[in-house]
Amino acid sequence: MVRFDIGVYRMKKQSLKNRVMLYMWISIVPLTVLVVCGTLIMYSYYHQYDRIVSNITSANEYNLSFKEDMDEIMYQIVIGSANWTNSAEKLKGKDPYALLSAARNQFEELQQQAKDPGDRKRLNSVIKLMNTLEDRDRDITDNVQEGGHYDENITMLNMNVYTLTTLIQKQIQIYISYEASRMEVIRQNVSRQVSMTLLAVMSLLVGILGISFYISRQLTRTIIRPLQDMCHATEKFAQGDFSVRFPVMQTHNEIDTLAESFNSMVQEIAELVEDIRTEQHNQRMTELRLLQAQINPHFLYNTLDTIIWLTESGEKKEAVSMLTTLSSFFRTTLSKGRDFITVAEEEAHIRSYLEIQQFRYHDILEYDIRIPEQIQQYQICKLTLQPIVENALYHGIKNKRGGGKITVNGRIEKERLIFEVSDTGIGMTKQELVHLRGLISGEVADEEQHGFGMANVQQRIQLYFGKEYGVSVESTYLAGTVIQVVIPAILEPVS
Repeated sequence: MVRFDIGVYRMKKQSLKNRVMLYMWISIVPLTVLVVCGTLIMYSYYHQYDRIVSNITSANEYNLSFKEDMDEIMYQIVIGSANWTNSAEKLKGKDPYALLSAARNQFEELQQQAKDPGDRKRLNSVIKLMNTLEDRDRDITDNVQEGGHYDENITMLNMNVYTLTTLIQKQIQIYISYEASRMEVIRQNVSRQVSMTLLAVMSLLVGILGISFYISRQLTRTIIRPLQDMCHATEKFAQGDFSVRFPVMQTHNEIDTLAESFNSMVQEIAELVEDIRTEQHNQRMTELRLLQAQINPHFLYNTLDTIIWLTESGEKKEAVSMLTTLSSFFRTTLSKGRDFITVAEEEAHIRSYLEIQQFRYHDILEYDIRIPEQIQQYQICKLTLQPIVENALYHGIKNKRGGGKITVNGRIEKERLIFEVSDTGIGMTKQELVHLRGLISGEVADEEQHGFGMANVQQRIQLYFGKEYGVSVESTYLAGTVIQVVIPAILEPVS
């Protein structure tokens, strides 16, 4: 058992190529050996069978015709139908000596090829009988050439020639009979061998199937399944799961090498992606803070000028109130470094802004803020609504004779916060509206920075939330403007 475990361990240490080749040889070699052995055995039987068939065919050729032909030739010579000096012509080409010679040569060849002693003995008897027959034929032909001796020749024909041809035919038949018996034995052996071969093949196939099942399990467990698991891990990795790792089995084969390379690659890519994410986050935060820092400081300067004017005019109470409101405004603006504040804080911010502006434009400015309680605790990017309210004042209300009103509305729809800042100011012409929309989308640049505040808001919203959110504008000349802001409804603080 210990040796087997060591063998299995050593096999696991082999490369995948060597293991597959080993499994293949284990499956192929036994079957190949069996097929080769079976083929050689069957070829041997076939060779024996073919030789016997050839011997029987050769012998049967003379068994059927030799006696008849020889008897007829000799009878024609005895009765004088053939002049022996021209016997070949008179006998239609049949020569007793040529016939005997051909037959004797054939059976001598069979005797030389025969491996069985009984066959050689039987063939030797045939050859001796043919030699004796030749001598008797020669006696008759000699008597015929001398003339007379008819009765003697008839007697020799009946007693010698006919008897010898009959014996020769009988010996040939005995030889054929023995060869046929041997052929039957070979047929039985072939049948038995085929049965044994089929049994061996079936047994071997069962064994090979068992080995193949074991090999398949080994291949599945050590090669195919790890590759499938690696494919699944790769799919997870492609979907963005950088925590995926592939176990290293410590077999030191190609799978382990691939697993180690995969894990190393995933680790490096994960670290690279994290570095990129950190860099992008820092870059985005920098861009957002720069955008927020770009809010027009003219408001501060104008407000401070107004406070100075109120103080010089002796309206200290109004100056203090305006200064207090300004302080509240900048506390919201700073918001302890946070980029996101609550809707309630943003509302307080724009309310402070409008209160300050009413000190300056009390005769032309009215405002109304309608943000329901249910959305007060949702998160909003700092300085989202104030630049839009500022735009409504400076480009809407101030430019209209008699002033106007700014209204701020808020609501929630389908997990989205929607704010609308509308004014009853001068509004915009179609050309001005197209230009402003171009500024907001970034398609148009304006060196005088008209609409800069809303473009700033648009950039910050889309940097945080994506292109599906942002600012839209509708305006009618001499009627007013409506600016809509759409952001996702988020309760948790945004980092």
